[in-house]
Amino acid sequence: MSLAPELLEILVCPKCKGGLEYRPDDAMLVCPTCRLGYPIEDDIPIMLIDEARPV
Repeated sequence: MSLAPELLEILVCPKCKGGLEYRPDDAMLVCPTCRLGYPIEDDIPIMLIDEARPV
């Protein structure tokens, strides 16, 4: 699974609008500020605060 670099450049945390860290091994995008992880399912990031998991 791989996300396009262009997509990673424009995605931000929906809660704080901060940058995200891509963790391909965990299939998630992590916001270090909010300490929330947004899952990636079928190569699609699920950027909903209600779906985020504490990291």
